[in-house]
Amino acid sequence: MESIKEIFRIGIGPSSSHTMGPQKAATIFAERHKDASSFNVILYGSLAATGRGHMTDIAIEDVLRPIAPVQISWKPKTFLPFHPNGMKFVAYDIDGKPMDDWTVYSVGGGALSEGKGDDDYFRTKDVYPLNSLDEIKQWCDNTGCSYWEYVDIHEDDDINDYLLQIWQVMKDSVERGLNHEGVLPGPLHLPRKASTYNVKASGYRQSLQSRGLVYSYALAVSEENASGGVIVTAPTCGACGVVPAVLYHIYKSHNFSDNRIVRALATAGLFGSIVKKNASISGAEVGCQGEVGVACAMASAAACQIFGGSPAQIEYAAEMGLEHHLGMTCDPVCGLVQIPCIERNAFAATRALDAQLYASFSDGSHRVSFDRVVKVMKQTGHDLPSLYKETGEGGLAKGYSDK
Repeated sequence: MESIKEIFRIGIGPSSSHTMGPQKAATIFAERHKDASSFNVILYGSLAATGRGHMTDIAIEDVLRPIAPVQISWKPKTFLPFHPNGMKFVAYDIDGKPMDDWTVYSVGGGALSEGKGDDDYFRTKDVYPLNSLDEIKQWCDNTGCSYWEYVDIHEDDDINDYLLQIWQVMKDSVERGLNHEGVLPGPLHLPRKASTYNVKASGYRQSLQSRGLVYSYALAVSEENASGGVIVTAPTCGACGVVPAVLYHIYKSHNFSDNRIVRALATAGLFGSIVKKNASISGAEVGCQGEVGVACAMASAAACQIFGGSPAQIEYAAEMGLEHHLGMTCDPVCGLVQIPCIERNAFAATRALDAQLYASFSDGSHRVSFDRVVKVMKQTGHDLPSLYKETGEGGLAKGYSDK
């Protein structure tokens, strides 16, 4: 299993798979063909279906157009075999003849793949010897260590510094989002709500105030993402508000140290990596259960970790966080990461805290394991019709268009 650095990436919204991934691919292709006279980029499947709302074309053009003219071709009905988010880059010489072409896939969370297995350009080294939560939990039971210690043992020496940087960007995105007001970009004219929710929360008694603050933190980050601000994929841009909201709330209300938060992030990253390894974090592949559902599981595990949960309790909290998002569709209205994405982040953040609390009341014993839910999520995602997986053709998106 690869490093948790692949789960936590610093980038610009609104979409890790539709914006960050294509822009990264365009940058690589541009470096290879600085002498090109023109480019054609063909977007397939989900990238084409909701690409305009996610600003996929703009992300690509910003990189390639300084070199040569760019034509974007949209093929939303054509799905390449490896992944729904396929794209083909073609470079042409001065005579209009193809110099080179490259097919690549944006597989979620800003990651790219050529679909070539061990020979893939983007293959990263595996840093973890165990690939399932059951195996890792058994290791914890045998050693007396917790999940964050497993991460610390197997990652490079700079992992704590990296996670501290991730935490700082998460905090900054919350605080920027709370201070920004106005309308989000796009045809929905959706007003920002984080600042208002934060102010209103102060007028309620403490139990309701706490929930209102969590809402505001999740809204803040998700609204920053929707407006193209700097955020952290956790595990994706579309689900980037859940983990920061939960950890920021715990940090502010309980005065935990940055070191404790970093350890919780390590645990969250481990759970997210397990899902990425054994299923998917791509809404275009498995629906929103792979984005907001996984984010909720990560936040649940992090919260349970920081409040002293045992490995069994942490696993239980994460299992509930994912289980109760099974079947969630990815149906963004107008192809924008706004409706229903932003509200889903807010609700998933509070659900993560509920899962943590529920698990802490238990001894950690439960019938359905986290690994089992991951397998079910993968199968459920494959069973979902494509119109419910980031194509803008079904669910809440039906009747709207980003074209």
